Amino acid sequence: MTGSNVIYGLGMLEMGMTMSYEQLLMDQEFVKMTRRILQGIPVNKDTLALDVIKAVGPAGNFLAQKHTRQFMKQELSNTDLINRRMREHWEKNGSKTMDQAANLKARDILENYQATPLPEDVRKKIHDIVEEGEEEARELEAFKAKQR
Repeated sequence: MTGSNVIYGLGMLEMGMTMSYEQLLMDQEFVKMTRRILQGIPVNKDTLALDVIKAVGPAGNFLAQKHTRQFMKQELSNTDLINRRMREHWEKNGSKTMDQAANLKARDILENYQATPLPEDVRKKIHDIVEEGEEEARELEAFKAKQR
């Protein structure tokens, strides 16, 4: 809320002495929801929908309105680990707690993740930066050797 844009310590336990994949995934979920909140709520002619309010009237059904469905999709905070479904669905799918769901997701990522290769121009730029750094390190070592 203060405008801070650095979130530190995701996945950390025991003051950062231990890292947890499960905690990292849960923290990621909390950050995602927080970032959505910080976007704020746009208030303009489209989002206020006074014409829809007038058409539906008191005690009307706004969920059946195209406008509600359109704007609701962009306002929902979708989660991967927090189960917001009805209890029966949660129980039917194993009644997993958030940390259990995070453990399954972490294992799936570790077993199946395939990194997308960087574009060639990006790889070349990184390579050039590394080469430049290594050259500077060699020059510094040579300078130090002359000073001895």
